[in-house]
Amino acid sequence: MSDPKSAIALPAYARSLGIKLHGFEGDLPVLTVEFGPSVEGRPQHFHGGATSGLLENAGYAALRTVLIRENRHPRLKPVNITVQFLAAGKSIPSFAQGRITRLGRRNANITVEAWQDDRDRPIATAIMNILMADEPE
Repeated sequence: MSDPKSAIALPAYARSLGIKLHGFEGDLPVLTVEFGPSVEGRPQHFHGGATSGLLENAGYAALRTVLIRENRHPRLKPVNITVQFLAAGKSIPSFAQGRITRLGRRNANITVEAWQDDRDRPIATAIMNILMADEPE
């Protein structure tokens, strides 16, 4: 697939939370999730696991987009994912976008931000370290 926009296939976990492709900013995907019962933790607030799932999926979507552009199709294996919760997610839609901070032959480093009504006030961030294993021929 040469068109990264058509290659953002979200896994079943993301779909079960209601995570969807919102669009692209620049050349990287932005994911979104509406507030609802599947993501609610304490009343009227996003569950931390749902926020983490949004961050993780946005990071992988950004990495897959860049790899597809480079015609690379490795298996992606998480080495470490660190989430920082900065503010409670309220009962409004949340958005997230990943940014590749380093892309090597076997490892990738990604930073991800999640926000709600103000992009300049993130509710959570993540740092992801991903091992990229070549697919066997």
